[in-house]
Amino acid sequence: MKTQYKKLSHTVWLCTYHIVFCPKYRYKILEGKAEVLVRNYFYQLCGRKDQVTIEEINIQPDHVHMIISIPPKYSISDMMGYLKGKTALKLFQEQKTMTKRYWGRHLWSRGYCVSSVGLNEEQIRKYVKWQQERDSKG
Repeated sequence: MKTQYKKLSHTVWLCTYHIVFCPKYRYKILEGKAEVLVRNYFYQLCGRKDQVTIEEINIQPDHVHMIISIPPKYSISDMMGYLKGKTALKLFQEQKTMTKRYWGRHLWSRGYCVSSVGLNEEQIRKYVKWQQERDSKG
């Protein structure tokens, strides 16, 4: 993966995250038409937000893996609330049979797993030490 820093008016950033989340009760509902609808809608929703891009997405019947680039002006929890909320509404609207299984209209589990996908940690540590050594000599 080539490192591509992005820019906002006063910020240079590279904020890429691996996020995993699943439907409530881990039901295997993300198959066929539902999987295509959810995938397409995730891309649409990210396109509506400034500089939010899905790098990779893998939708399994009972969970979603996503590598997503989110600028620092958005919090991860706000983005997840936005994505999960809007896709749930869209899925209930398009797939009426979902309302039988999810009668409370809560499609996604409450939580999610997130980790940052950063630069090589060891390389950064060496750079920081090098900077410190360089500054102490000068």
